[in-house]
Amino acid sequence: MEISDGAVRILAGLLTARTGQQLSVGRRWRIEAALRPLMAEHAAPSLDLLVGKIVSGEHPRLADEAIEALLNHETFFYRDIAAFRQLEAQGLMRLHAARAATKRLRVWSAGCSTGQETYTLAMMFADRPDRWAGWTIDILGTDLSPVAVARARAGRYSQFEIQRGLPVTQMLRRFDQQGDEWQASSGLRDAARFRVHNLLGVPPVGLFDVVLCRNVLLYFSADVRGLVFGRIASAMPDDGLLMLGAGETVIGHTDRFVSDYECRGCYRKRIDEPRSNAIHGADPR
Repeated sequence: MEISDGAVRILAGLLTARTGQQLSVGRRWRIEAALRPLMAEHAAPSLDLLVGKIVSGEHPRLADEAIEALLNHETFFYRDIAAFRQLEAQGLMRLHAARAATKRLRVWSAGCSTGQETYTLAMMFADRPDRWAGWTIDILGTDLSPVAVARARAGRYSQFEIQRGLPVTQMLRRFDQQGDEWQASSGLRDAARFRVHNLLGVPPVGLFDVVLCRNVLLYFSADVRGLVFGRIASAMPDDGLLMLGAGETVIGHTDRFVSDYECRGCYRKRIDEPRSNAIHGADPR
């Protein structure tokens, strides 16, 4: 089904305005598949007619529903498992020593989609009860999609989703089968909390010792990427860790972070960052 360039520009503008994400050429093929259910629901036989209904404003929530449909919620448990092992073996152990006096650790999974990454983090801590005994571990998962956040809070996954990356032992130990779905145990759900949050906005309150922002920044323009890096930097202590996706890097995109050579694949704040970087939107705390 064809869609006019004008309609694509309208959808791309909406997506960027609401989320900061770009509707790149590589994502254009998803438009029809993503919006087909809305076309049927709103009796729009073509994509151009659906976009016309969005522009007309006759259905106030249609623009929100279209944006929701266009978002990429791809995620799975233990995605890039080698990176998680490195984070646990190097990064978390270093923070364990640094926070020994307070025994408090805060972790932010930004752009968490339907929650698999956040629950992966919760399982990492739960699997080391002796190491983290007596500690307060605060794990926050955020996403700009209310639909994705609702699913994350429920912790319910299809058979296909539960098998993606999750070892069978963890599936049987941490999840309960309910018909054709699997739900995270109450203990696992209690170990993480979720909220709707847009990375373009003010970060959640407080400082986070570890921030995961994985496979999200690649959808942003260079300017927006710089703004988001500034937001994240403002939400981290000087010795905090930032973990990006396997195909992402700070190099050439921001001077707020540098590679952490003790924890490969992670980044730390540049301590001598120039004051001019405040233009990126970091909130003073």
